[in-house]
Amino acid sequence: MTRPPKTVLRYSWIVRGVVLWVAIALAASACSSGRKPGGQKVPDPEPQAEKPPQRASWPAPPSEQRPGDPQRGRRALLNENYIGCGVPDSVLSRFNPFSPTPMADRDPQNADLPFFLTRYKTSDGVSVVTANCLGCHAAYMNGELVVGLGNVVSDFSMDPSGPLSMLTRLTGGVEGRELELLSSRVEALYPGVLMETLGPNPADHIAAMLFAHRDAKTLAWSDEPLMELPAHSPTPVDVPAWWMMRKKNAMFYTAAGRGDHARIMMTASALCTDSVAQAKAIDAYFPDIRAYIASLEAPPYPFEIERPSADRGQSVFEKRCSRCHGTYAEDNADDAYPNLVVALEVVGTDPVLAVGSGQFAGRFVEWFNRSFYGEIANLDPQPGYIAPPLDGVWATAPYFHNGSVATLAEVLDSSARPKRWRRLSLSSRDYDKKRLGWRSTQVDDEEWAETDDRRMIYDTTRLGYSNVGHPFGDSLTPVARRDLLEYLKTL
Repeated sequence: MTRPPKTVLRYSWIVRGVVLWVAIALAASACSSGRKPGGQKVPDPEPQAEKPPQRASWPAPPSEQRPGDPQRGRRALLNENYIGCGVPDSVLSRFNPFSPTPMADRDPQNADLPFFLTRYKTSDGVSVVTANCLGCHAAYMNGELVVGLGNVVSDFSMDPSGPLSMLTRLTGGVEGRELELLSSRVEALYPGVLMETLGPNPADHIAAMLFAHRDAKTLAWSDEPLMELPAHSPTPVDVPAWWMMRKKNAMFYTAAGRGDHARIMMTASALCTDSVAQAKAIDAYFPDIRAYIASLEAPPYPFEIERPSADRGQSVFEKRCSRCHGTYAEDNADDAYPNLVVALEVVGTDPVLAVGSGQFAGRFVEWFNRSFYGEIANLDPQPGYIAPPLDGVWATAPYFHNGSVATLAEVLDSSARPKRWRRLSLSSRDYDKKRLGWRSTQVDDEEWAETDDRRMIYDTTRLGYSNVGHPFGDSLTPVARRDLLEYLKTL
């Protein structure tokens, strides 16, 4: 039975969104508590092991990594099936095929697909289209596709479980069984993972939901949760740039990812990898993917730079910012990045991601550490946020771990941050060269009240969405702040 093309195309994009979410790296958090601006109470953490006395900052130590081949890793990233389920090719290609994205290192069967999708054949001979990591970890900047740049225009506000279930019923045979596999996972996740704002990513929440439906030792799936689900709605996460991993000792905003990074990265397969044997097959090539990610470099600023101002800004940066964010040189080997975790009380940014509640409760951290994934890696979330390296920072708007600040100018001046804001467009060319970020505008209370579709509006009064904290640029003069912004273009 055929369906109208627009309907099926909408289903395919819904399915794409679901599968892409688990390609984001996991994060978890540790104990702390406090109040969120606007009177919202930050959730109390579950009981955890006693932490040492609070420090202002502390280093994240390095971990030994398995070696890998970056070239093999790129090919695996673009061509291997590490998600484990998807939509039968016959369902998608029958109506509205996607526009292809020419990319080096794609196998012939993927040449007609966009960069974020991969085709594979099941043991039953069914051709299936699934997601790959680039759905969240590649994006356009100034009209050019940049691998490793976080995708901040994804819409995770739709519940696809109903339409996907209906599409499954309309598709028989082995193709229907493939859709049924995906549908069972989607029904377990929704509507508990929906976001209300376009851009922020609920990957941490999805990871916890998937853990709750799996046996830690066998990875076997259960349609019913095996432990209590997260206590509150998804905490927003901004997709970090992959090129940061060449310098970072620990993964994720809370410096939680320790040990073997490849093993942690491969939890992108948690949606449909249902046995340890399947996980081991994927793990065999993930050190290569990690090596490829570690080889990525930030894109250079594509517009004009005022060099005298940038030179003055370097002096400001080294006096005011380098202690946490490091120093930078034309030769990357001379860079110095301290890998410092900064305490919540010091950095002052929204604490919800790092308080050990909801989707970051101890039971989910413990599940990971007891599972196959935790054999050579572990989650050890810290009560703070790691100060990231700033290579290519100009390209990575919006800012803070929750994407609550639209531009670097507002990062450096907390008084300039609006309560609500929206991007003026989603075009990759709509870049603000003065404020360094996506062009945006403040949304006042009247516009907010009159708007029916609020997905384009970032509301910092919501739990986990606050834009407070990081006041370290507030005392700068306007001239020093302008020079510092100019210097940040050079990194």
